[in-house]
Amino acid sequence: MFRQWLILMVIVLAYVPVAIDATVLHVAAPTLSVALGASGSELLWIIDIYSLVMAGMVLPMGALGDRIGFKRLMVAGCSLFGLASLAAAYAPDAVLLIAARALLAVGAAMILPATLAGVRNTFSDVRARNIALGIWAAVGAGGAAFGPLVGGIVLAHFSWGAVFLINLPVVALVLLLTWRYVPAQPGNLQQRLNFTHALMLVVAVLALVWAAKTAIKPDDAWQPAALALSMGAVLLIAFVQLQRRTLSPLLDVGLFTHRIIVTGAVMAMTSMVALVGFELLMAQELQFVLGKTPLQAGIFMLPIMLASSLCGPLAGLLVSRFGLRRVAAVGMALSALSFYGLAKTDFAWQQWQAWGWMVLLGLSAATALLSGTSAIMSAAPPGKAAAAGAIETMAYELGAGMGIALAGLLLARSYRTAMVLPQGLAPEEVAQALSSIGEAAQVAMTLDDALAVHVMQAASQAFSYSHSTVLGLAGTLLALLAVIVWFALRGVTDSRSTDAAH
Repeated sequence: MFRQWLILMVIVLAYVPVAIDATVLHVAAPTLSVALGASGSELLWIIDIYSLVMAGMVLPMGALGDRIGFKRLMVAGCSLFGLASLAAAYAPDAVLLIAARALLAVGAAMILPATLAGVRNTFSDVRARNIALGIWAAVGAGGAAFGPLVGGIVLAHFSWGAVFLINLPVVALVLLLTWRYVPAQPGNLQQRLNFTHALMLVVAVLALVWAAKTAIKPDDAWQPAALALSMGAVLLIAFVQLQRRTLSPLLDVGLFTHRIIVTGAVMAMTSMVALVGFELLMAQELQFVLGKTPLQAGIFMLPIMLASSLCGPLAGLLVSRFGLRRVAAVGMALSALSFYGLAKTDFAWQQWQAWGWMVLLGLSAATALLSGTSAIMSAAPPGKAAAAGAIETMAYELGAGMGIALAGLLLARSYRTAMVLPQGLAPEEVAQALSSIGEAAQVAMTLDDALAVHVMQAASQAFSYSHSTVLGLAGTLLALLAVIVWFALRGVTDSRSTDAAH
């Protein structure tokens, strides 16, 4: 019995850095922007490449674990994660940091299914396994929620590279304990891997995101964006067709014909978009506009971290008491209300009001996320639970990546429109300052004090206006989605019932 819980400790240790790295850079975004001279677009890629690559790679890595055994998969994943962390910590520019973050995502995609399989294989008793899975889920949610605070604490004492170096002792300890205490599992050499299909999905998603980021810039030619959009669409269609024909698909696309499963996936993705996108915008607002340190920014966002990480038991009780449909729709509606409230809040002078809205957002968005997971798993046929779980994982990771991308894109467009720069800047300085508040800060560092103050004042005003605009737009979209969810989940009264209608 002791050995089982010791193995769970190893699994949890392996999962902690994977979860934290999804959000640890949120408060580091302003620091990275200045230290690496990263453009607004590069900054978004540094942060969201992790979730986007992991979304496509986690499924074939699960198959790889079946083929070679999950102990070997965990060792390989932790080794790659450690090497990628080292490369990220000493990356000299934004491009190499993006590449290192992509490698981190591949390592994380190996660790994630290895930890889940470790729980399944270690705990044969159903009750003990459920407790272990609950601990695993709490670590994942808590790690992602507290990532910004961890980043703030590290940056208060060290340079930005230390955000990645903290992974190394954890990885080393996990490798040692895995080698010593985790038993080897037999592999299945007949298991197919389908890495080509996974690569198609990753490239398709990245091409579509790149097309959106390029198209939103008015000074860029439209041809590259159109080419990337076409390539992404073609690859995505080809991926779906291959999944329909192959004997061992990464995704059971047939499940996407089920109305409730599609609704659950949209809810899970949208909830992650809301939480992750808000945290990224908030971190920049607090540091660039209000002048807080990364640690102060992390502490200021603590209410939303606590609320989103601790609402799991509450969400389960609410679904049992009021039914999935009501909880899901109300969760989305309260998230919309939270965004409206935050859009009208002055974070400098109305801190308690801001914290109240943040708690409501954390509770409501995380409840909607768990409701989405419940909808997916309850509507899936018993024989397709694993396939439904794959869809939930994809929706979660894509939501995290898309939240960063969408929030950044909407902010960039609104910021450029609202920016009113002072006279005396060269054309290239104007173009750079209009791109993002981080690049405006880079420009200000090269100017005399008086002009630099005016530039940062203009950038701060434009960013605050844009931040409120994006939050208001997000509130409107979530309110619309709440109505859609209410009608899409008709006939579903609790977490155990399903609607056979497609």
